[in-house]
Amino acid sequence: MPLLEPDPRSLRPRGRREPSPDRVPDRLAAGTPEPLRSELIALLGADKVCWKVSDLVRYASDASPYRFVPQAVVVAEDIDDVSAVLSYAHGRGREVVFRAAGTSLNGQAQGEDILVDVRRHWAGIEVLDDGLRARVLPGTTVVRANAALARHGRVLGPDPASAIACTVGGVVANNASGMTAGTTRNSYRTVSSLTFVLPSGTVVDTGDPAADEDLAHAEPRLCEGLLALKAEIEADAELTARIRAKYAIKNTNGYRLDAFLDGATPVEILRGLMVGSEGTFGFISEVVFDTLPLDRLVSTALLFFPSLPAAAAAVPLFNEAGAIAVELMDGNTLRASVRVKGVSADWAGLPKDTTALLVEFRAPHEAAQDAYERAAAAVMAGLDLVAPVASVTNELTRDARTIAGYWKARKAFVTAVGGSRPSGTTLITEDFAVPPSSLSEACAALLELQARHGFDAAVAGHAAHGNLHFLLAFDASKPSDVERYAAFMDEFCRLTVERFDGSLKAEHATGRNIAPFLELEWGPKATGLMWRTKQVIDPDEVLAPRIVLDRDPQAHLRGLKTIPKVEAIADPCIECGFCEPTCPSRDLTTTPRQRIVLRRELMRQPDGSPVEAGLLESYGYDAVDTCAGDSTCALDCPVGIDTGALMREFRHRRHSPREERVAALAARHFKAVEASARLAVAAADKVGDRLLERATGLARRAVRPDLVPEWLPQIPGAAPASLPRTERVGASAVYYPACVNRIFGEPEGFRGPSLPQALVAVSERAGRPVWIPDDVAGTCCATIWHSKGYAEGNAVMANRIVQAAWGWTAGGLLPLVVDASSCTLGIAHEVVPYLTDDNRELHRELKVVDSVVWAAEELLEHLAILRTARSAVLHPTCSMRHLGDEASLRAVASACAEEVVVPDDAGCCGFAGDRGVLHPELTASATAREAAEVGSRPYEAHLSANRMCEVGLERGTGRRYYSVILELERATRPGPGYLRRS
Repeated sequence: MPLLEPDPRSLRPRGRREPSPDRVPDRLAAGTPEPLRSELIALLGADKVCWKVSDLVRYASDASPYRFVPQAVVVAEDIDDVSAVLSYAHGRGREVVFRAAGTSLNGQAQGEDILVDVRRHWAGIEVLDDGLRARVLPGTTVVRANAALARHGRVLGPDPASAIACTVGGVVANNASGMTAGTTRNSYRTVSSLTFVLPSGTVVDTGDPAADEDLAHAEPRLCEGLLALKAEIEADAELTARIRAKYAIKNTNGYRLDAFLDGATPVEILRGLMVGSEGTFGFISEVVFDTLPLDRLVSTALLFFPSLPAAAAAVPLFNEAGAIAVELMDGNTLRASVRVKGVSADWAGLPKDTTALLVEFRAPHEAAQDAYERAAAAVMAGLDLVAPVASVTNELTRDARTIAGYWKARKAFVTAVGGSRPSGTTLITEDFAVPPSSLSEACAALLELQARHGFDAAVAGHAAHGNLHFLLAFDASKPSDVERYAAFMDEFCRLTVERFDGSLKAEHATGRNIAPFLELEWGPKATGLMWRTKQVIDPDEVLAPRIVLDRDPQAHLRGLKTIPKVEAIADPCIECGFCEPTCPSRDLTTTPRQRIVLRRELMRQPDGSPVEAGLLESYGYDAVDTCAGDSTCALDCPVGIDTGALMREFRHRRHSPREERVAALAARHFKAVEASARLAVAAADKVGDRLLERATGLARRAVRPDLVPEWLPQIPGAAPASLPRTERVGASAVYYPACVNRIFGEPEGFRGPSLPQALVAVSERAGRPVWIPDDVAGTCCATIWHSKGYAEGNAVMANRIVQAAWGWTAGGLLPLVVDASSCTLGIAHEVVPYLTDDNRELHRELKVVDSVVWAAEELLEHLAILRTARSAVLHPTCSMRHLGDEASLRAVASACAEEVVVPDDAGCCGFAGDRGVLHPELTASATAREAAEVGSRPYEAHLSANRMCEVGLERGTGRRYYSVILELERATRPGPGYLRRS
């Protein structure tokens, strides 16, 4: 063990713990049992098998109320890996479940044997026919696919609320639809072709003209069985009519029996059956979609009604007016949504019965938009709308920011309402559909049923399609609560089927919680056909048993997960997974959701258990050390859980008193530390990269890596010894060069001024001169201490910089311009909790402005652009996301370059100040997809707004990144000395 390695026990949960009945058993403390572990490693390689107990635990939970611990996790890289696992499972009598994003709400992504991760290596999209079609890999998120299609004016049909996180493979496998898809834009209707691997290992490409011939040769029994079932269904007129009627409204319960009616050949039948099969028929390795037009002109209204029946009565009127979406939110949903950033706080005071409709129209051109708005206005004129709180306007708007806020509140239904549930309760999300004409009656019946069984009554949904959603929260550790849930489900399912002839699952797919009620909805004949279809395709029941079909009437009560109380900042988490795509460590170690899942398992364990020891042994590196701490997870979490803050707290917890004292001493004497660091960087230029890499490598083997940075060749040389001379008199702003820009210079070989020189120059040219105080040395934004969890050092520097900034800016009369986005964020926001009361008052008077915003809003209109780059690729930093400054970065870059590109896969680089030199593997993993995109074509300029992020991007991409301010200076520099950057 390296010197100064922290004690894993420092991360043990604090407070009293009660061992939970659903805790991971001690027999799994060593991870995947033998011989399964050795056999899978021999079959696939050690790098594709996750076997530690922490791996099994982090994959055991998804967005559903269930938890099943796999025996092993395989990270498949290609179809060969999938086929190998299926062949192995057949030979050993084992079971296989595929998992992508883990956003499914009914346990479809959980298995009790071999779980196969098909997210990590399965992302990508190829746009075909100028966007009319798209070939998409199953691990691609819907948002990522639509970003690529948007450039062609196209979009995918399905639009689930979890689009930021859910993957295309899961969307197709569950036939998920969303706000606008209804029954005409879902996967079943818009998938052109599929490539999939059958349980036998046979690969089928339904788009191949020879697919039926090849399948008949490879799987004759399968083809005969499918055609026999087709003939049987078609011969039964009553059954055929029933199947057609069931899909007249949204329905994802059971298998798509209409595939036998819509498909003429075995391959065509399989194409339909695979949609909505929930991974029980095969692995979908590629999807070709027929895309839809992206109508960019949007008009939206959030309309408030005095009651749910009044709102429901308006739904058909808006459908007739051409609305593409009509979304319903009842009073409880609206009030809970105030937890979502951007939602008006006064919604908390809405009357109990208040109900809202979110109505949206989308048009291809302005004439059509005007027509839609006239039709909407006519409908609205006849409605009894209410405005019970000041923020309610009941008006159509075209404002993109307002519309985005409406949709954020609507899409956060599960997490906002679920996040406000009592601590320790499990959340179940149900959805169902009724004929739209029965919407009001169904809502009233549901709310009465919820209240009668002691559940908080709340409902929302896609009212245009009669599709409603509701939540149930209960304590799965209490038998009485489980009995209450069971009684509710029995009555709810009978109500939906017998009173409304509805669908028990409209878009979330059957899953574990509705499987026991499948026959109630479909009847014995149709359900029997589903069982026989499964037998024809997967006779050995290798794939995902018990997820769609289950004869156990109590199956929905098996595996319900307890939710032990954890640290307050993470306790509201419902494990939805929205945070995962943005996490820089997602493909390296753990994600924010998994970090919380692991904490909950620690709380389930008794003190000193073997499982606890195994989890703690891994948690330090997998969760704490490799968290970038950038907190972008909080931006994508609908209830704002900042797992980065929790990891920083854990870093603090692992520090020894001596380490805390040293960090505080460094803060108090930072002027000397800063000078020494600059001298060390200057000396390093003369020593050479190879020797420094060797020296730091040896040191990192002796002392834990989190204390000794690794020397990287991309680390720039020293900054100039002195800052530019400026005058206070006549200055429009105070310029604060961040310490990173006072220590490090520009990329090797860069021709041009330093960043401080450039910002001073462009500000002068624009007639908005800036002043650099003489005493900036020894000050810092405090991020160095904040990100590492050094509490005392953080407080020392936070208070110092605020006091200094207040004096420099004459009490806030001048703005403080900061030239590194992370430092802007630090001074503007992150220092606040660590300030004294007096300094908090001073901070309120400061106006902290990032240099990119300064350039975009104060300089650009006064500058003459003399030359531009042909192309520029941008890297918006995670701090810019927090600050909302991304548009300013694009504005400045657009002034400097003819073409500006932000990669679709741009995200946090994982460098995180010095995290990239402490754990270079984090940056390598975090930048891999962005690097592939950037490397696919040449760019003349590679621009960002934070020096260490630029180092990380250079490390990841092999391209030289630098500040957009330097490019602006070049674009506006008089004289001939501008043609070369190096």
